[in-house]
Amino acid sequence: MRFLAGSADLRRNATRLTLIILWLGMSCGGLALLAWYDRSPGTHQSTPSQWPVESSLHLSERGATLIVFAHPHCPCTRASLGELEKIVARCGSTVTTSVVFLKPVGSDDSWDRTDLVQTAAKIPGVQVMHDRGGAEARRFGATTSGQALLFNSQGQLLFDGGITEARGHSGDNAGRSAIEACLANRAPACLQTPVFGCPIALTPQQD
Repeated sequence: MRFLAGSADLRRNATRLTLIILWLGMSCGGLALLAWYDRSPGTHQSTPSQWPVESSLHLSERGATLIVFAHPHCPCTRASLGELEKIVARCGSTVTTSVVFLKPVGSDDSWDRTDLVQTAAKIPGVQVMHDRGGAEARRFGATTSGQALLFNSQGQLLFDGGITEARGHSGDNAGRSAIEACLANRAPACLQTPVFGCPIALTPQQD
């Protein structure tokens, strides 16, 4: 009887150990998957090196123009807006800044009345615009929410990319540093960075 009881205890302990190992493996795998997702940039298309002449957006002739394309429902973009606020606080007098939010054709007025749009509108000096059908995003080759494009007064592209190091992560990053360097007339360490955000759905243009 003692032998049978001991065998049962061994089986129970082995089962517990197996379950613990499986739980640890699943937990580590989940954390690894989250880390991989956070560091996975969005898609990137070719951005025009010169300001598109057909664009209805305004190019400043007195200084640089910074445009950030965004999806109003992308949670990752909150960090991008936080980084944009830092850029404007430090360099706002040297740049005209707009945040352009996607607005699908056929969507009602409430679709893009989100807290992200309100957050962008509260950044001093930043103009919020709504991109009907993704027409402007298509002209500028923007495919991922949070993509920032910096042009000089002659319409030449100076920087193209994201201003966070990962999805939803605030803090020092290569994109913000590059934009601030350009606005301070210093050579940036890079001219392009990955964009970490949700896709911008480019619906066919409808007039």
